[in-house]
Amino acid sequence: MLSRVADSCYWMSRYIERAETSARVLDVNIQLELDNEDQLGGRLRQQWEPILATLLDQELFHSIHKTFSADAVMDFITFERSNPNSILTCITIVRENARTVREQISSEMWELLNRLYLYLRSDSARAAHKESPIDFYRSLVDSLHSFQGTTDATMTHGEGWQFLQAGKFIERADSTSRVLDIKYHVLLPSGEQVGGNVDITQWNAVLRSCSAMEAYFKIFHGRVTSWDVAGFLVLHDTFPRSIRFCVDSLDQALHSVSGTDRGHFKNEAERLSGMLRSNLDFTNGDSIFKTGLHEYLDQTQARLNDISAAIAEEYFRL
Repeated sequence: MLSRVADSCYWMSRYIERAETSARVLDVNIQLELDNEDQLGGRLRQQWEPILATLLDQELFHSIHKTFSADAVMDFITFERSNPNSILTCITIVRENARTVREQISSEMWELLNRLYLYLRSDSARAAHKESPIDFYRSLVDSLHSFQGTTDATMTHGEGWQFLQAGKFIERADSTSRVLDIKYHVLLPSGEQVGGNVDITQWNAVLRSCSAMEAYFKIFHGRVTSWDVAGFLVLHDTFPRSIRFCVDSLDQALHSVSGTDRGHFKNEAERLSGMLRSNLDFTNGDSIFKTGLHEYLDQTQARLNDISAAIAEEYFRL
């Protein structure tokens, strides 16, 4: 496979996942604001600013919007073309990458992406968002889920598909770590306690942002604690959005591309993914909280960035 094709498949999948995560987080935050308006009172800014903090886009946001509001945050993350991580920008990049590899992807994949791209650029998208942001974001998530299903059902599972998998799971692991890290940036208001109503509400929002609420409660039966939620989202081995599951799937995709048996490595990307996979296999919640959840997530994000750089060096650069 040509390096440019592998590069396009990898980043196409990463930006699809990034757009989906943003849509889901915004949906959950809107619901949180509506459900807890009386309880949160004047602290609504506290529910929105952490999203900008985890996306590392605070400086750009404040240079564009002089007044902070929920509507301004939503517009910035959804439609702002100068924001390199906005949903519209992500889908634009996805479509451009898909256009350059039309011979590798299916017609169904291209048609779905093209429709979504044209819709997000249209006035009707902004009108739908203004009328019902929740419905808008849920419809967007459904469309992106459809793309994932269409990809698996209509594309041959060769090297191109493996690079799509690698991009999807490295981005998903990074996204889960950032969503989980949102709780670090949302400090409990004075007078509130760890384990209190506000704290539990915030941890529930983290679960919903990762589509993990139902899966979590099937295991923990209604008990919501910081260590249980963090342990589930980081270490669960069968939940498809946990960091451990994503890193394992990433490692599998990389070894499928090179043809190397797992447990061995042929290049730096496989070595780094194997090391991170082993770390996640043999760690536990106690060691994570002993390190510090925020510090552990920062370390994980840095290691994922190192893997991504190694993938680029091995496969994308001539």
